[in-house]
Amino acid sequence: MSAFPKIDEIQLRLLEEVADLHEVPEGAYNIRANGKLADRVNSANIEIVSKEDGTGIDIHIKPGTKKESVHIPVVLSQSGLSDLVYNDFYVGDDADVVIVAGCGIHNGGDQDSRHDGIHRFWLGKNAKVKYVEKHYGEGDGKGKRILNPVTEVTMDENSYMEMEMVQIKGVDSTQRMTKADLAAGAKLIIRERLLTHGDQHAESGFVVNLNGEDSSANVISRSVAKNNSTQVFNAEINGNAKCAGHSECDAIIMDHAKISAIPKIVANDIDAALIHEAAIGKIAGEQLIKLMTLGLTEQEAEAQIVNGFLK
Repeated sequence: MSAFPKIDEIQLRLLEEVADLHEVPEGAYNIRANGKLADRVNSANIEIVSKEDGTGIDIHIKPGTKKESVHIPVVLSQSGLSDLVYNDFYVGDDADVVIVAGCGIHNGGDQDSRHDGIHRFWLGKNAKVKYVEKHYGEGDGKGKRILNPVTEVTMDENSYMEMEMVQIKGVDSTQRMTKADLAAGAKLIIRERLLTHGDQHAESGFVVNLNGEDSSANVISRSVAKNNSTQVFNAEINGNAKCAGHSECDAIIMDHAKISAIPKIVANDIDAALIHEAAIGKIAGEQLIKLMTLGLTEQEAEAQIVNGFLK
């Protein structure tokens, strides 16, 4: 019997892809399937509450909560469905938690399927969060799989947030927007991994405001664009106090793909130290030759290099 009685086999596979859920997780969780609540469990320190207007959920994490997790994945298996949710996270002072989100779409029909998720975080003083968000698409229908996530983060003094954002298969169109405001001593690390192929299009936008003294941010994007796909990377870091900011875009371009990297760093304080790095290029010929001398075909060698690059 399935660990989630209201989840069918297709949706269960999507859960495994986007949230590594093979069984009921420890801690709190909320599973949304085809626009409706499918399952929910709270813990002693983490409470998930539906918004009164039905537009999403509020997640309340008590101050001092340590080494707990909350899973909030979304799965869509109904062609033509358009889903919009607002999820708000209130992380108490001194908490230390892992939050696993993500969305998987199976589209076997001719109509587009779309999910727009707006996630807003408020981190208390000294709070620590690891946030994992994975996007995945599948299905042999002609309808597109569309994902447009928005993430807004407000970080109080000496808080820490690490964000892992992954999209490596099957999403036809995505527009990701991430905005963060950091108070004194707060630290933000963002790692994006992205793969597009076919005619897929992906846009990633980051705006980080380093408002407090000794705040810091590191935004790192690694991407691969194949076939006729297109990618746009925008990174803006505003240093409004004594702070340290760094953004980096490292991309591999293949076939007839197109990639744009658009950096912006603004120093509004004499002690703001800001750096941007960007590199776009094809796979080096010597890398392919080296692997092919070990017995791999050219296609296998390319796959090996891409997989290693996106790890």
